[in-house]
Amino acid sequence: MASTTPTARSITAPPDPLRRTARAAGILYLLTFVSMPTLMVFEPVQDGAAFVLGAGDDTGVLWGAFSEVIVALAGIGTAVVLFPVAKRVSETAALGFVTSRVVEGSLILVGVVSVLNLLTLRDDVAGTADTDPAALTTAGHTLVATYEWTFLLSQSLAPVVNALCLGYVLYRSGLVPRILPTLGLIGAPLLLASDVATFFGLYDRAAPIAALAALPIAAWEFSLGVFLTVRGFRSAAVAALPPAGALR
Repeated sequence: MASTTPTARSITAPPDPLRRTARAAGILYLLTFVSMPTLMVFEPVQDGAAFVLGAGDDTGVLWGAFSEVIVALAGIGTAVVLFPVAKRVSETAALGFVTSRVVEGSLILVGVVSVLNLLTLRDDVAGTADTDPAALTTAGHTLVATYEWTFLLSQSLAPVVNALCLGYVLYRSGLVPRILPTLGLIGAPLLLASDVATFFGLYDRAAPIAALAALPIAAWEFSLGVFLTVRGFRSAAVAALPPAGALR
């Protein structure tokens, strides 16, 4: 008589089809935090006049610029990896997330180029016989201002749009604990208000109030990265997703 005992294969839970997607997105999200030290390593650059004329060391600045390139690519990567999942919940929000990430990454690279141009002026122009220190100082201030404004529009304003688009998708679908997208959805208007205040000169982006306004968004992105890397999407929510070809 045939045995009725189920085999090990039959009682094994089916693999999560989105586990690799979640892990990849989580790792990419965590990679976007590698540029946090740039707030310190870019400190010599803030005084464009002194730095472009040769003051300070440029090694840390080079590493900071390199880390921001990683952030730009990793940020775009999060949107590319999550798009097939997000569009099964809301194609509009998914497209908004991808577009915002691409704009964010592009502006980050513009800021990196301005820093690298500053290094080029410092290394190849400053100290030469025909150098005009006044013109070089003006160019240095211009490049620093370019970095400051692109930082505001990319790494401060774009995360507002990212949080609204992806936060909506994850809250609606329940793919992750709802406390995580709630952090992003609450933090988005706070950061937006702070960015507007900075844009109109009410305070500097390095002011303590600006850091506090950015904290919920930072907590949302970091906790999402950790959760996706360690746990992945909730299996029940994955099973409840509409078919991949369905448009919402």
